[in-house]
Amino acid sequence: MNRFLIPFLMILGAVVSRVVPHPPNVAPITALALFGAVYLDKRYAFIIPMGAMLVSDWFIGFYSGMIWVYGSFMLIGCVGLLLRNHLTPTRVIGSSLVGSVLFFTITNFGVWVSSQVSYPHTLAGLGTCYLAAIPFFRNTVLGDLVYVGALFGLYELLARAIPELRRRQVAEK
Repeated sequence: MNRFLIPFLMILGAVVSRVVPHPPNVAPITALALFGAVYLDKRYAFIIPMGAMLVSDWFIGFYSGMIWVYGSFMLIGCVGLLLRNHLTPTRVIGSSLVGSVLFFTITNFGVWVSSQVSYPHTLAGLGTCYLAAIPFFRNTVLGDLVYVGALFGLYELLARAIPELRRRQVAEK
């Protein structure tokens, strides 16, 4: 079995779940970034998840704030690279929460920066922008925890059943 096949199929599944109807901000972005960085070879850790984002955005539609979403996605991938050699359930959950906060902070800063009408370019305007986004943050955190739990949990279960997956993890540490 190709050692890339299972992570690739799992990422593909997360992309499909991003394209189908879902509640606002319940998306696999953080899970894709963390999972890709932990389980793919380092040279593919960003390329494959970013490619998956581009493909799903092609179906969903491209949007003006993509630079902020993709930037946050890249930073979350860096968190995943730090996680890859220190993988424990507590650290995976913590990394998911860090990813949620990074996504919230960066993308809403992007909304504020690019806003011409909604939020004045003042500290108060920035605060108002973040305050208005808080209701979406709950969904982001819940979605991230569910998708991260699903991807990492499923992979770990498969790694117990498929020795080749476990050997790959041990060899890369």
